[in-house]
Amino acid sequence: MPFTSAFAPSALTPTDQARDIALAQYANLRRQIPPLYIVLMLNAGALAFAYIGVAPRLLTMLIPGVLIAACIVRLIQWMMREDKALHDIDAALGQMRRTEILAGVVSVGFTFWALALDQYGNAFQHSHVAVFLAITVMGCIFCLTYLPRAAHIVCVIVFGAFLIHYLLVGNFEATSIAINVGLVGAVVLKVLRDSFIAFVQLQQSQRALVEERAQAQLLGEENARLAHSDPLTQLPNRRYFFARLDAVLARARPEDVFCIGVLDLDRFKPVNDSLGHAQGDRLLQEIGARLQRACGPEVTIARLGGDEFGIIVEADIEGAQAIGQSLCDLIQVPVNLRDSQVSVGCSGGLAAWPDAGQTAHDLFDRADFALYHAKKRSRGSCARFSTELEHMIRSEQALESALQTANLGEEIALVYQPIVDSRSLEPVAVEALARWTSPALGPVPAEMLFATAERLGIARTITLTLFDKALEACALLPSSIRLSFNLAAPDIADAETISTLLARIATSGIDARRLTFEITETSLIEDFDTARAALEKLRTCGVELALDDFGTGYSSLSSLHLLPLSTVKIDRSFATRLDDPVGRRLVNAIRNLARSLNLDCVFEGIETDMQLMEATLAGFNFVQGYLIARPGALADVLDLQQLTGPGPQRRYAGGYNRP
Repeated sequence: MPFTSAFAPSALTPTDQARDIALAQYANLRRQIPPLYIVLMLNAGALAFAYIGVAPRLLTMLIPGVLIAACIVRLIQWMMREDKALHDIDAALGQMRRTEILAGVVSVGFTFWALALDQYGNAFQHSHVAVFLAITVMGCIFCLTYLPRAAHIVCVIVFGAFLIHYLLVGNFEATSIAINVGLVGAVVLKVLRDSFIAFVQLQQSQRALVEERAQAQLLGEENARLAHSDPLTQLPNRRYFFARLDAVLARARPEDVFCIGVLDLDRFKPVNDSLGHAQGDRLLQEIGARLQRACGPEVTIARLGGDEFGIIVEADIEGAQAIGQSLCDLIQVPVNLRDSQVSVGCSGGLAAWPDAGQTAHDLFDRADFALYHAKKRSRGSCARFSTELEHMIRSEQALESALQTANLGEEIALVYQPIVDSRSLEPVAVEALARWTSPALGPVPAEMLFATAERLGIARTITLTLFDKALEACALLPSSIRLSFNLAAPDIADAETISTLLARIATSGIDARRLTFEITETSLIEDFDTARAALEKLRTCGVELALDDFGTGYSSLSSLHLLPLSTVKIDRSFATRLDDPVGRRLVNAIRNLARSLNLDCVFEGIETDMQLMEATLAGFNFVQGYLIARPGALADVLDLQQLTGPGPQRRYAGGYNRP
C-alpha cells in the first residue's frame, strides 16, 4: 500500500488509531503551512522585482500581485482561524483534501507565471527563474512533509513543466539543470517518505504506550480496590477498617461521639471441620451480605479476617450497643447449607471514644478485650468496655514481663509448612513459622511475640534464636528441600542482625543456596533504601529472597523491579477468587508479570482440591496451604517426603525451578 493511501478518507475512519494519526498529521501540517506561504511570497516577490523593466507589467506586477495577495489571504486564514479540525476527523480530512487541491492550483499558477517570465531577460535572469522553481519547490516539499500526496502533486507539476519547457526551448545546459533538479527532488521525496513513515510509526507507538498505561492504571485501580476489600464477602477489609478509623479520629471534635466494635462468630470452626472450607466460605458470604444490608450510613463494617468483623458506629455507647446486639442476633439466624440449616453464634465487644481510648490502637485493643469478656461470660451478647474491664485487661506489661523472663531456648519453637510441586505434590521447600508458649500466658501469637520483642529491644535475640533452630532443621532435611525463614522489619533495618545471620550461615556448613529469606512489603515501607541494601548484602552470600503476601500492597511493582528477588508468594486472598473470572484474570496478570521478570511464584492459601486444580491450570508450579499440610513438626514434613516417593525433583534454587 502506498504510504499516502493509508490516510485517504476511506481508510482513516474505521479505527481509532487511524483517527488519531490523521488528527496528528493535520496538527503538524497546520504548523507548516504558514512558512510555505511565506516562502512562496518572498521568492515570487524577488523574481518579479528582478524582471521589472524587462518583462511586461502583466508578468511583473499584475499576476505576481494576484498570486501574492492570494497567499496573504490564505496565510491569514491559517493563522487566525479557530480550527475545529484539530479535534474533528471529518473536518481534518476535508481540510487536507482542500490543501491537496490548492497545492495543485498554486503550483500551476506560480510555475506557468515563472516560465512565462523566462521568455524575457538575459542569462542571469533566466538562471533566476530556474533557481526560483528549484528552491521554492524544495521549500514547499519540506513544508508538506505531513501531507505527502500534496508534495508529490507539487513536484510532478513543477518539475514536469520545468523539464518540458527546457526541452522545447532546446537549451542543453538548462535541460541538464532541469533533469538534475528533478533527480534531487526525487531524492528529497524519498527522504520525505521515510520521515512520514517514521512519524506514523511514532504515533502508533505513542498510542500503544497510552493503551498500556491505561491498562496498567486499570490493574492498579483494581489492585487498590482489592487492597481495601475482602474477596470472599465483598465487605471492606482490615486495611480499609483501620484507614477509616484513622480518618474518623483525625477529624473528631470534643463533642463528637462514636464507638468501634469487634464481632466474632461462635461455633464457626465446627462448621468448617464438618462441612468443609467451601461451605464455611458460603456461610461467611451469607453473613457478610446480611451485615451489609443491615448497616445504615452511620455504621461502617469490615471483615477483619477469618470469622472476625469490625464496626465503626457514629453513635454513643448505648446506641452502638443496641446496633451491635442487633447484628449479633442477625448473624444467629440459621443459614441454609447443603439442604440443611446451619446456625452459628456471634459475640461482640465495643469501645467508646474518647472514654475507652484516644488512639486507634487503644480503642481496638479495648473493644477486643470486651469481646473476649463477652465470649467468656455471656456468649451471644455485645459487651461494652467498662472500668471493670479496664482492671481485668491483659496489659502489655504482663506480656513484656513474661518475655523478659522467658527461657527462649525452650519456650519459642518453629513449626514447618511444606511448599510443594503443584503437579506431583512433592515437597520442594518448607517455611519455618515461629511459635511461643509462655508458662504464664500460654500460647502467644507470633505477631505479639515479635511486637513485644521489638518494644523490649530484643528482636535480634528472638530472630537469631529462631534462625539457629532453623539451621538445625535444615541440616536434617534432604538436600533437595529448601528452607524459608521469615524476616521482620526490625531484622531488615538492623545491620548487625544481617551480619550475624550471614556469619551463622557461614559457620553452619549449610549451603546458602538452600535458604530463602521471606519478607513482606510492610517491612519495606519505613526505609526502602536501607531494606534494599540489607537484602543485597544477604543475596551476595547465595541465599534467595522471596516477597510474601504479594498482590495486595501498593508497592508490589516497584518492589519487583528494585529488589533482588527470586520468588513471589501470591497472597492467600487470591485463592478464594480462582473460580471467579475477574480473579483469574488478576492472578494471570500477576503470574505473567512475575514470569516476565524471571521470578518463580508460590500460590499460598490453597485449601481445596478445586483451588489446587485452578492454580495448576493457571501455570503456578508451586503451592502452599492447609490442603497440603498444616504447619507442624519437622518429622511431619519428612514423613510427607517419604510418602511422595523419590520421583523427579524440581530444584528450589535461584528460584524453585532454576538449577
